[in-house]
Amino acid sequence: MFEIEYKGGNTVVITSKKATLVTDPKQSLVGLKDSVVKGAIEVATEPRFAIDSEGARLSIEGPGEYETADFSVRGILAQRHLDTETDEPIATIYRIEVGEARIALIGNVSEKLSEDQLEALGVVDIAIIPVGGGGYTLDATSAASMIRQIDPKVVIPIHYADKALKYEVPQDELSTFVGELSAPIETVPKYKVKSAAAIPAVLTVVEIARS
Repeated sequence: MFEIEYKGGNTVVITSKKATLVTDPKQSLVGLKDSVVKGAIEVATEPRFAIDSEGARLSIEGPGEYETADFSVRGILAQRHLDTETDEPIATIYRIEVGEARIALIGNVSEKLSEDQLEALGVVDIAIIPVGGGGYTLDATSAASMIRQIDPKVVIPIHYADKALKYEVPQDELSTFVGELSAPIETVPKYKVKSAAAIPAVLTVVEIARS
């Protein structure tokens, strides 16, 4: 049905038979080349992570509902982890549907989702969530707590310590999150989903090697 690759930082690439979707493609922020994929759907959890490339099929940078190829995307307004309750929300979390599979894309957001946000996300099969902490993203404890709120079957952690990347602040090791969540872990070069029914029934952490 589709496969997921991890490019580092907040960037993942989801490829189906009909289209490619790239999340937070502005990788120059972490010292890499921006992820420009011709004809891709570009999805940004904050405007500063967008690149708005000319060859994009669609650029999504905020709340709303979007349909293209075999992807259905719903953007839900959220508060950034860096901001206070008095600041205007400028982040977006997303529900991404590919066929019968439902994916939650979580960016650098505040620690607890509201009931309205959880309702908008609905039932989730796969959650993609930053875990590196440092005051910049969710840390291991808060990310694990949010996963318990969302209740997915698979967790794909992103934005954790990587010596090849230049993060704004030091990030925690992936092992810290894995220990906090206490779930089995599977390490793969790509996460391939043949069908929604093939997704594990028991909560599983999938570590995707950065490509």
